[in-house]
Amino acid sequence: MSNRGLLDSSWSELDDDAVRYARAIAMDAVQKVGNGHPGTAMALAPVAYLLFQKVLRHDPADPHWIARDRFILSCGHSSLTLYTQLFLGGFGLELEDLKEFRTWGSLTPGHPEFGHTSGVETTTGPLGQGVANGVGMAMASRFRRGLLDPNSKDGDSIFDQNIWVLASDGDLQEGVSAEASSLAGVQALGNLKVIYDDNRISIEGDTHLAFTEDVSARYRAYGWEVFEVNSLASGDVDRFALASAIDKAVAISSKPVLIRLQSVIAWPAPKARNTAKSHGSALGAEEVAAAKIELGLDPSQSFAMPNQVLEHTRNLRLRGERLHESWNADFTKWASDNPEKVELLDRLTAGHLPLGWDSALPTFERGKSVATRKASGDVIQSLAAVLPELWGGSADLADSNNTPIHASSSFLPASSAMKGVDPFGRNIHFGIREHAMGAIANGIALFGLSKIYVGTFLVFSDYMRGAVRLSALMNLPVTYIWSHDSIGLGEDGPTHQPIEHIAALRAIPNLAVIRPADGNETLFAWRRLIKHPAPSALLLSRQNLPVLSGTDGDGVANGAYVLEDFMAEGAKAIQALLIATGSELHLAVDAAKALSLEGVSTRVVSAPCLEWFRAMPAEYRNAVLPPSVRARVSVEAAVAQGWHEWIGDAGVSVSLDHFGASASAEVLFEKFGFTIEKIAQAIKESLVKARA
Repeated sequence: MSNRGLLDSSWSELDDDAVRYARAIAMDAVQKVGNGHPGTAMALAPVAYLLFQKVLRHDPADPHWIARDRFILSCGHSSLTLYTQLFLGGFGLELEDLKEFRTWGSLTPGHPEFGHTSGVETTTGPLGQGVANGVGMAMASRFRRGLLDPNSKDGDSIFDQNIWVLASDGDLQEGVSAEASSLAGVQALGNLKVIYDDNRISIEGDTHLAFTEDVSARYRAYGWEVFEVNSLASGDVDRFALASAIDKAVAISSKPVLIRLQSVIAWPAPKARNTAKSHGSALGAEEVAAAKIELGLDPSQSFAMPNQVLEHTRNLRLRGERLHESWNADFTKWASDNPEKVELLDRLTAGHLPLGWDSALPTFERGKSVATRKASGDVIQSLAAVLPELWGGSADLADSNNTPIHASSSFLPASSAMKGVDPFGRNIHFGIREHAMGAIANGIALFGLSKIYVGTFLVFSDYMRGAVRLSALMNLPVTYIWSHDSIGLGEDGPTHQPIEHIAALRAIPNLAVIRPADGNETLFAWRRLIKHPAPSALLLSRQNLPVLSGTDGDGVANGAYVLEDFMAEGAKAIQALLIATGSELHLAVDAAKALSLEGVSTRVVSAPCLEWFRAMPAEYRNAVLPPSVRARVSVEAAVAQGWHEWIGDAGVSVSLDHFGASASAEVLFEKFGFTIEKIAQAIKESLVKARA
């Protein structure tokens, strides 16, 4: 598509009026609630207005239109920059919503929230994440074109669109944006356009207190095209120079573009402009009135919006309708030429799986030994053969995480000098950029129509926690594959051995933390994740684990289940519960066998995912863990934090509450008490406590 919504209508006095009133509304909204970030929203009102009204291909009547350009406000603290445009454009916000800014139950929370407000493409606020989300969306757009329209040229497909990001100084100071921007250059993401608001102000004052690098040179070194737009002598944004830069940016399809835009925060407030206070505080009634006078507005009016101005801006619906109709005509032709691709698109849009998708999944024979990372890799190969939408990669640990899709190539642009590349390949090389990997995966999930997984070692989940939290907050179907999940990784020592990480991840609401005990539990975990996508973490072993009896059923999908009751001779009731996860489950089984010979009837419960188990009905939970049985032991090679919920006041945790050491897995498990004897002893201790 040669023209995708460039400055396709002239600028009028009503456009000038719309920008002036948008600036005033930003001041009024913060002033009314008494807190917020007015300065950037004031300065960037003409930027956002230009994009929303003249540049972006979108349709307010259909905010989820598959062909829309994406807009990300990475500097989420300036949420009014976005909210005012959603109001002006008719996306569903009204003036009353702006009056309720940052208040309980409003559609205008302090930072934009995905799924809460129509037109918000991602949750932003933690700086830098939005830039990385944009990189993910740009990658996902290319991948989707490969699924649906692989023979078209860049920019000519009906499935091409631009990803626009509005970013601040703070965004570009965060390491996650640097990681993602570096990868965007490698990927030659010509559909990614970032406007950098270079206003030199943050909460502590002039950003030159801590940020003096040549950002333009840095981005050129990443492989980006860079355009610079200076502010007018008055301090206002030079809209004409910006429009020219945008025009040039849209014409570039071979590399990402950074538009470095000079602005003055809180312009045109006479005293607050270019001050740190205007970044995050209400300006005060006197300064708001003075700024309105500078804008030529009535200072006595609050939340003013003349009908003729709103009617003018909501003509965006007509523009969106025209764009939509034009695209529909192109889509009809594409659909006629590509009936098989239409079927794929319909399936992906509906979120359905193909018939027989699970018929060729591997199974793992009882008595064999396999590392769960290897089992996961085997499952990925089978899934990839029937799900073309499945793709993923690793932070330079693909062979260790077992994440590659062997039948596919590397996801890299045709311009790459590397061998065996494919612009639509299914193996993403993130490099050693864990945090950006997570945030990029969020962008891919937000873009939709594909299934994304990413991997590294569990200990490095710390490096990406900010992105993982946002996956959970937005309920995004990202699967995190974290291998080398315990001291079982052995000789690499305590720097690489996760101890507190499982508990830390379980502390994140809405994240399913899954630690399978063998190959079959890994398989059944993947089955649930494919059928019911959700924010999830697969914690996988480096070392081989025995395939146990009874792990190949639906119990895994319930989060915890009875693996086996080991009854003492003549016993009629269970006396104790052994709850284990991952590589420790087989030890629990052996301990229960030994206890039964000593006259202690013990139930072994496998608990691969406590979050799934907690969501089960109370009747099921009580059937697995009978409340009458108070003698309970949890077994997990990690800190005991969190296990009290399941083992109660008489329970004992066989855990690891200190850092590991450098030695073989066998030696470490023995030295740190993960043995049959220690587990059996813990049951006996719990029996004593239960009788007390």
